Amino acid sequence: MKLYDSQMAPNPRRVRIFLAEKGIEVPTVQVDLGKAEQRSAEFVENINQMGRVPVLELDDGTHIAESVAICRYFEEIQPEPPLFGVDPLDKATVEMWNRRMELSLLMPVAQGFRHTHEFFAKLEEQVPEWGEQNQRTAVKQFAWLDGVLADRDYVAGERYSIADISALCGVDFAKVIGLRIADDQKNLARWYEAVAGRASAKA
Repeated sequence: MKLYDSQMAPNPRRVRIFLAEKGIEVPTVQVDLGKAEQRSAEFVENINQMGRVPVLELDDGTHIAESVAICRYFEEIQPEPPLFGVDPLDKATVEMWNRRMELSLLMPVAQGFRHTHEFFAKLEEQVPEWGEQNQRTAVKQFAWLDGVLADRDYVAGERYSIADISALCGVDFAKVIGLRIADDQKNLARWYEAVAGRASAKA
């Protein structure tokens, strides 16, 4: 078993944090995104036809792509500690909030980066106006998440979950577009201190 990884991207980091929380160690293969190794013919043909990381390769040669799919695989083979919820309602709630963190936080940050930063200038066609709009959206989403966290310890409720992992990666990745937690976002700052202080956050 091995994980095709990239230390610089937020989605592989989600998997690394998840594995660290589970206490699972998986050998990694670093993929150089700057050289577009994930889009090479060999990678696309043999590892992930979507040309993205992370990808988990099982011992039998099966490949599982997409961060949450990989995390779900490990949740199934090692349920403790539960990071996708503990009962039907809790699992649905965690799923809801994780999806919100993906679409409402990670997505605008990623689009803001991809369409404005020089790193992607030679890798794909950029639309700067779209990137700038997403950066403005990300600023609003920080304020929204601060409000969400006003009455709870973690994003999906009382327990740390994959939703917190996704949110942490989104907040940290936002630094590449110059976005940081504002001084008046006390709830977000309190939550961030707690989740960023976990040993897994260094994965």
